[in-house]
Amino acid sequence: MLPLLRGAFLVGLRLSQVQLGSHSWRKLESRGASHLSGAMRLVQFHPKELVAEPRIGLEKEDGGDVIDLNTFDPSLPTTMRAFLEGGDAALAVAKRAQESGQHVLPRSKVTLLAPITNPDKVICVGMNYVDHCLEQNVKIPTEPIIFSKFSSSIVGPYDDIVHPAESNEVDWEVELAFIIGKKGKRIQESDAMDHVAGFTVAHDVSARDWQMKRNGKQWLLGKTFDTFCPLGPALITKDSVSDPHNLGIRCRVNGELVQNGSTNQMIFKTEALVAWVSQFVTLYPGDVFLTGTPPGVGVFRKPPIFLKRGDEVQCEIDELGTIRNKVA
Repeated sequence: MLPLLRGAFLVGLRLSQVQLGSHSWRKLESRGASHLSGAMRLVQFHPKELVAEPRIGLEKEDGGDVIDLNTFDPSLPTTMRAFLEGGDAALAVAKRAQESGQHVLPRSKVTLLAPITNPDKVICVGMNYVDHCLEQNVKIPTEPIIFSKFSSSIVGPYDDIVHPAESNEVDWEVELAFIIGKKGKRIQESDAMDHVAGFTVAHDVSARDWQMKRNGKQWLLGKTFDTFCPLGPALITKDSVSDPHNLGIRCRVNGELVQNGSTNQMIFKTEALVAWVSQFVTLYPGDVFLTGTPPGVGVFRKPPIFLKRGDEVQCEIDELGTIRNKVA
């Protein structure tokens, strides 16, 4: 487009947005949250004085104050899943709010929720780190090993993990998670990142007795007790992350470092997982992928070590942040 024509187009677009007011984002074409403009740390939160509907916000920095997007534009959805379904138009509003510096809530006045709380799917990948396979003395998979958690297992970045009475072998697993931002089926690896909104920290809490001994050694029940999927603290947009497959990833239990690895050990990277899973199911905005864990889990220690009530687990990934959850 010629510079003069391009300038006239942009002026016209700005004028039309002003005329439409705060609801202008709904008038723009929604392509799913894939072409993100600028680095953002998207969060779901409650104002501490109000325990009502969740709200959407932006962390100004890791652990920093929060911009209230729903106050900036009351027409925006109040859940992350609906926000992501709004696509580039909703993200453009978030970017304007970020640049405005308005409607900032002190961190002490907000309670962070999981960045996504009601996904259509929570898709998990087993044995996806080379060094974790070596830890178990098992062959490196040639195809992704896929299982699931129910969305009712999701809790916030600082919420309690409830130790179920039905298990005596509750274990830790820090994981890199990514969240889908754009609907797709049979997605090619070359197009996969267009369907990813961003990354977050996950804790794949696991009841090893149910996973490895009971119920026919199926994984689902042992992985999906309520509170067994802490997420957060934010959805870090993909353009904020230097290289998701070269990040330090760590877990501490009561301050002791128990897992210390790198996502460069992942066997199947983000693009491969999107392509593989989308052969079988349609991916929707808000779907969560947990991508596997590095070595150091409790069940393979000699002797095995498991979580007990009163323990605190800290999961952290470089550039993404840290979640802390007590076992209750």
